[in-house]
Amino acid sequence: MTLDYRSADLSDAERAWCDFAVKLTLTPGAMDEADIQRLQESGFDDEQITVAVQVISYFNYINRIADALGVDPEPWMTTTKDHWLAEKRSDWT
Repeated sequence: MTLDYRSADLSDAERAWCDFAVKLTLTPGAMDEADIQRLQESGFDDEQITVAVQVISYFNYINRIADALGVDPEPWMTTTKDHWLAEKRSDWT
């Protein structure tokens, strides 16, 4: 199982989404028309891009609120990587 999308077997379109989400999350001020164009060239329309921006932005927003206020994660959110992987593997079989 791959935990980093950059080494995962993704289509060009899937990689474009991931790259877009990372850039919007880490350096939102650096977003420009080329980022939108790459998604369009990957086959996504304006509605899909708008929805994706809203979802990515919402998760960034809510995580920053939780971090700033010291909100503790729910117990189910703090599982170890090995436990998470074991659970996922059991889902696959």
